[in-house]
Amino acid sequence: MSIVKGENLGIFAAGVLFGTAGLKILSTKEAKDVYVKCAAAGLRGKDYIMETATVLQENAEDIIAEAKKMNEEKEKAQEQQEDEIQDKA
Repeated sequence: MSIVKGENLGIFAAGVLFGTAGLKILSTKEAKDVYVKCAAAGLRGKDYIMETATVLQENAEDIIAEAKKMNEEKEKAQEQQEDEIQDKA
């Protein structure tokens, strides 16, 4: 049992050591520059996606408006045909 506890203690100590070293590395100026560049790229990507979504939404609205207009025209034509049939009868 004491060997297992010793191994666990060694693994824990190694984890703390690597964690501390990792924090030092991640807080360097170079690492912060990388974070800033990644965040900036993410924001540019977000802006591009939002522009594309806006264009798609506008196109979809145009399509819906044209489809509604087409249905109204077909409905009017059908009503006219029905009126003509009733007039002939």
